[in-house]
Amino acid sequence: MPPRPLEVGPAGMQAARAIEMLRTERGLSQRQLADRVTALGHPMSNTMLSRIERAQRRCDADDLVAIAEALLVSPLVLLQGPTTT
Repeated sequence: MPPRPLEVGPAGMQAARAIEMLRTERGLSQRQLADRVTALGHPMSNTMLSRIERAQRRCDADDLVAIAEALLVSPLVLLQGPTTT
């Protein structure tokens, strides 16, 4: 029997929301952000990014750091989730 995929926890849900919010605030499509992440040396397709944003794929530490770098923020910003001001 194949292993069951791990569920996305609360920190992953916060990161997913923060990634989507920051991406849209910056006027980037998923493809554009995925291309930025790939250009930084961490291959990522827009499908992978879409699944991360929809919390259908776990965002591992390497993904988180690369996405944060591509968005020009600290990984901590993504882990804290979107802020409401």
